[in-house]
Amino acid sequence: MALLVPKRVKFRKMFKGQMPGVATRGNKIDFGDYGLLATTRGWISSRQIEAARKALTHFTAKGGRVWIRIFPDKPVSKKPLDVRMGSGKGDIDRYVAVIRPGQVLFEIGGLPKETAAEAIERAGNKLSVGTKFIVKGE
Repeated sequence: MALLVPKRVKFRKMFKGQMPGVATRGNKIDFGDYGLLATTRGWISSRQIEAARKALTHFTAKGGRVWIRIFPDKPVSKKPLDVRMGSGKGDIDRYVAVIRPGQVLFEIGGLPKETAAEAIERAGNKLSVGTKFIVKGE
């Protein structure tokens, strides 16, 4: 399983941060005909992105194309089990993508609407944020 992780990072560890507002960039379909739109906010890990990508490519084997519009560039640290408080921040556990409502997560093209809708719905079930199916131009 090829997880998405950054090649290099300027700073190894990051603050948790806040996720106010709605997405102002990446909120329109640019490449495909159909998309998966986030309706809630949260973090999506690289494992979840990979699981959703597999669900989409399973359906597009008949001749479609998939675009991943998000990238997990935020490191999340975690301390090991049975470790006492203090002695610094934990090691990097995973990388996540910060998702705000209105952001397009995946796009799909070259398929009939019914097939694309089912593929997008299955991919949405793999993610930890609320999603909905959208069509370009609507």
